[in-house]
Amino acid sequence: MVRVRFAPSPTGPLHIGGARSALFNYLFARKNNGVFIVRIEDTDLERSSRESEKNILESLKWLGITWDEGIEVGGENGPYRQTERLNLYQKYARKLIEEGFAYYCFCTEEELEEERKNLLAKGEMPRYLGKCRNLTPAEKEKYLAEGRKPTVRFKVPAGRTIVINDLVRGVVTFETDGIGDFIIVKSDGIPTYNFAVVIDDVTMGITHVLRGEEHLSNTPRQILIYEALGFKIPEFAHISLILGKDRTKMSKRHGATSVENYREKGYLPEALVNFLALLGWSPGTEEEIFTMEQLIERFSLDRVAKNPAIFDLDKLNWINGYYIRNSELSRIVELSLPYFQSCGYVSNNPTDEEMRKLTKVVEATREYVVTLSELPEHAAIFYQKELIFEEEAKTFLAEEETRNILRKIADKIKEIPGFEEEEIKGFLKKLPKELGVGGKKVYMPLRAALTGKTHGPELYQVMAILGPEEAERRIKNLFN
Repeated sequence: MVRVRFAPSPTGPLHIGGARSALFNYLFARKNNGVFIVRIEDTDLERSSRESEKNILESLKWLGITWDEGIEVGGENGPYRQTERLNLYQKYARKLIEEGFAYYCFCTEEELEEERKNLLAKGEMPRYLGKCRNLTPAEKEKYLAEGRKPTVRFKVPAGRTIVINDLVRGVVTFETDGIGDFIIVKSDGIPTYNFAVVIDDVTMGITHVLRGEEHLSNTPRQILIYEALGFKIPEFAHISLILGKDRTKMSKRHGATSVENYREKGYLPEALVNFLALLGWSPGTEEEIFTMEQLIERFSLDRVAKNPAIFDLDKLNWINGYYIRNSELSRIVELSLPYFQSCGYVSNNPTDEEMRKLTKVVEATREYVVTLSELPEHAAIFYQKELIFEEEAKTFLAEEETRNILRKIADKIKEIPGFEEEEIKGFLKKLPKELGVGGKKVYMPLRAALTGKTHGPELYQVMAILGPEEAERRIKNLFN
């Protein structure tokens, strides 16, 4: 059975790159009727926090990415935080030392820095040259007596070529002579990433490791540990980097970098999932809109690209706008409510009347936005008592003929029965003939008088939302 995992470090909010890795693992598991695991890699004690862990887990849930085993859910292979698994790592570290695959290293930071500088001066790759590989018992005792706390290093075999059959990148090879003996347990007893991840993946039965391309260089070290412990090596698939439109590493200048930022800005989870899936994966067709169920059905690693994925904010905005326009109106109203409350257009405990108005407002304005946070700006015309007139609108309203027409319209507004959209449509249709003028002399000035703008929602929608009293007040206000 396919078993995959997402293992974030809780050192900050869930990044877009991490969210995509989680999504690809989730899709791969669901497509293959497998198991998706979420565990926490919190061995960076200084930077890890439970607050970040909570943010990551909440962001995953918001995206609709659920897991079968792991943190909060439980399972047979817990605990699912690395700091709660230290005994397990120590057990395997001792095994490697006893069997001659690892050793204690007493080198100080100063000694290691000196070695690094010397190698760089010779034009060689910085690496550990194995000074402590063959210490005598007496030398070990001497260092311990000096109070040195040893690290544990893995003994890298010389002259080997490690071949990785990557499911995305194809055959990738590494030479062990360029690696050097690497630390697997730090002097404080905390395991390093390359060691802990192997122990976790093995003990959790991981069959496929799907992760970002930046981890490719770690893979040969991990394979050496798998081999030394006699463990079966999983399949690897390294997903391409996400770059900005300028083909540099994704950063804040290309757009928000965390899932939380996009949620706050008013992006819908299904839009972000849809967009992330297309970052490095292709359906093989021109289609661009996919539900989660469709993505699960279509996803395969052979359509994951080797080349970097380009983060196109315009495309994300287009996708999000599509979902805003095509989702259930009641859902969009509910999700947009906090944005209207934060700018004071709707009270913290809205009445039924406020919600009815908000529903009409959202229905009229959602065609014009790409994020929910933009809705109040487009809806301001329905809540502001004093309109702000655009220059073009002022030009229309300055003409005496226009003002006379508007006076007549103001007197007629009271005649509209019910003041619902259909009745208003009928009223507007007959208006030019009743006034003896062309439609252009009626509709544009009326819109300008009611909204201060020359473009926007349908005029019948504007009038229905404002109501007869407010519509009349706004027109007559022009002449006071």
